[in-house]
Amino acid sequence: MEDKQLNKSPKTKIILTTATIALVVGIIFGGLAGAIMGVLSTDYLLPWFEQTFNLSLPGISQNGLPSRIQVVEESATVDVVQEASPAVVSIVITKELSTYYSSAPSFPFDFFGFDWPFFQPEEDEDAPTVKQEVGGGTGFIISDDGLILTNKHVVADEDAEYTVVLNDGTQYEAEVVGQDPFLDLAVVKIEASDLPILELGDSDNIQIGQTVIAIGNALSEYRNTVTKGVISGINRRIVAGDRSGGSEVIEEAIQTDAAINPGNSGGPLLNLAGQVVGVNTAVSQRGQSVGFAIPINSAKRIVESIKEHGRIVRPWLGVRYMIINDAIAKENNLSVNYGALIVRGRNPGDIAVIPASPADKAGLLENDIILEIEGERVDEEHPLAVLIAQYNPGDNIKLKVLSKGEEKTVIVTLEEYAESTLED
Repeated sequence: MEDKQLNKSPKTKIILTTATIALVVGIIFGGLAGAIMGVLSTDYLLPWFEQTFNLSLPGISQNGLPSRIQVVEESATVDVVQEASPAVVSIVITKELSTYYSSAPSFPFDFFGFDWPFFQPEEDEDAPTVKQEVGGGTGFIISDDGLILTNKHVVADEDAEYTVVLNDGTQYEAEVVGQDPFLDLAVVKIEASDLPILELGDSDNIQIGQTVIAIGNALSEYRNTVTKGVISGINRRIVAGDRSGGSEVIEEAIQTDAAINPGNSGGPLLNLAGQVVGVNTAVSQRGQSVGFAIPINSAKRIVESIKEHGRIVRPWLGVRYMIINDAIAKENNLSVNYGALIVRGRNPGDIAVIPASPADKAGLLENDIILEIEGERVDEEHPLAVLIAQYNPGDNIKLKVLSKGEEKTVIVTLEEYAESTLED
């Protein structure tokens, strides 16, 4: 019996052969056509569609990432730098000193890097005195008539002179018009007009992973150096200090991996909209790419105060305290794991409640725990100093206080802070 599946007619063989050839030719030409259309769509058709129909269509780069997203972000970064740089200034610090004979450079900070002075000099008492550049920092213009925001530690030396250098090299003598008593912030003034300014953003809306740009006077030598990174953390509480014993507590600090170098202090941390979200202030000397900035919302009140009053007006309570958490509550056998415990400082003269302060007048005592301010809980995420800063001198505020095991309500009238209040 013949196998019909194996013995096909010549006509059938011709049809099968033709179909096979057609299939192969179709695959080859289809692949070529697809490749050609891919090139055309990327180089010609895609731009034409985007331009004609106002579309934004992603392409794919060689590393597998959407190339047009990359281009958009890079373009935004370039735009921000070009727009912001004219409003970012360098601050040069000079002093009348005898000639320095300095050994190898020695940065004076252990953990967080403040920027002045860069060197630990040996002074020759017999040498003639001359003006010398001893350090520097960064600032940015916040009003077109010459107000500049920077860090307090950049302009803290009352015996030094400060010069502001614009991005185009123009120099101005600078006057320190205000230093915040609680934050590492200061405002200086130059006599100029029609200056470019930076827009202040909203640091409450920042997110971890968000792209940010830092601009600053790196190493007090390279003006308007640009670095880019992301927000690595928010609401950090850090203590930045130098070997001389000075320190600053920064509440709700923004952590970033954008490189912040000595000389960058006081410079802006910008989002991709070109808005300032933080003021760069400190960097870890033990780790890599660990820098910190003061949230710009914390600075807005002092900016408004300088513009309105010509000085920084701060409300004052008059207590020293530590924020309670689980560990502190357990270690001290406390009945609550939140609040501000009123305690003495480390030095013998650092008493818990300042005499004649608003807290003293309201009857607050050492070891009292301030639990709430106007119904808002005091804890690590809402420190006492940050909550008090929301009010003005003269405001009457209601405190919930745990005193000797009993809760009570205390009304405090805030006063304006002045250096003399701690000296009386």
